[in-house]
Amino acid sequence: MKYIALPDLGTQRLSFYLAMEEYVARNVDEDDCFFMWQVEPSVIFGRNQLIENEVNLDYCRAHHVMTYRRKSGGGCVYADMSNVMCSYITKADNVALTYNRYINMVVLVLRKLGVEARAGGRNDIMIGDRKVSGNAFYHLPGRSIVHGTLLYDTNMQNMVGAITPTNEKLLSKGVESVRQRIALLKDYLSVSLDEVKNTMRSTLCDGEIMLNEHDIEAIREIEREYLSPSFIYGNNPKYTIVKKRRIEGVGEFELRMEMKNRLISDVNLVGDFFIVGDLDGALLKPMKGVERSEEALASVIPEHTEEIILHLKREDLISMMTDSNLSTPDGL
Repeated sequence: MKYIALPDLGTQRLSFYLAMEEYVARNVDEDDCFFMWQVEPSVIFGRNQLIENEVNLDYCRAHHVMTYRRKSGGGCVYADMSNVMCSYITKADNVALTYNRYINMVVLVLRKLGVEARAGGRNDIMIGDRKVSGNAFYHLPGRSIVHGTLLYDTNMQNMVGAITPTNEKLLSKGVESVRQRIALLKDYLSVSLDEVKNTMRSTLCDGEIMLNEHDIEAIREIEREYLSPSFIYGNNPKYTIVKKRRIEGVGEFELRMEMKNRLISDVNLVGDFFIVGDLDGALLKPMKGVERSEEALASVIPEHTEEIILHLKREDLISMMTDSNLSTPDGL
């Protein structure tokens, strides 16, 4: 596996490194690539999450925490210079195998450092019953990208405040609660974060590809999309039917529908689930113009929905779509 290196540019915005993943995936002809990055205080939320549901924008503005959207699914994450972010780009396209390979690689490094880490949950790496790394996945043509966090240390106040109410009592309780659920590598190791990064690189990679000025210019062009308000904030029209549901092992869903003459005129799914296929073209688009009934939806929803949303069963989606207890916002 080749390590993708940059000339000394200093710390870049989080959006630069997301664009760098895309550039490497589209332009570097290697089976497996890897690189690590660190950012100033930032919140990064998933492709299908609503920023207003996930991010405390007032707190972020007051405490100079930047906000970004990524193209993978999953939940909201806080990052700063005290932890490291990892990007793995591969030609493999099997979701489960790609996830397993990447997570096992990180677990191998942590065990080499003397930390008893293990895979856990949908996408996590655990030390005991505490989470030290969360990861997300998405496809590009011919490539798969896994990226995630590795917590060495972090600003707990920012981690909690950026995604929860700023009420001081709630914030204090939130910090205490989150601290009980996450592991910080500094508590398990006597080595620095730089030494952890060096061990990660020397263990996983057998060579280096240094990007040049042309590559960096192309990355900055891709970055423009990540910095556009339309990408960060999205286009979220008001839907007349809204339903929230958690499906165990899949994630949190917020189903939004607009109905016209008993037919679905528009539909969207937002949440922290993991997208592994064509959500819009293969799943949402075929539902438009269809009656909201089990029979009608079964005729257009693909049989293997788990190939679009990780671990989602077709019957669970249809059940959520046809639930008679769907709520309507603002009393409509």
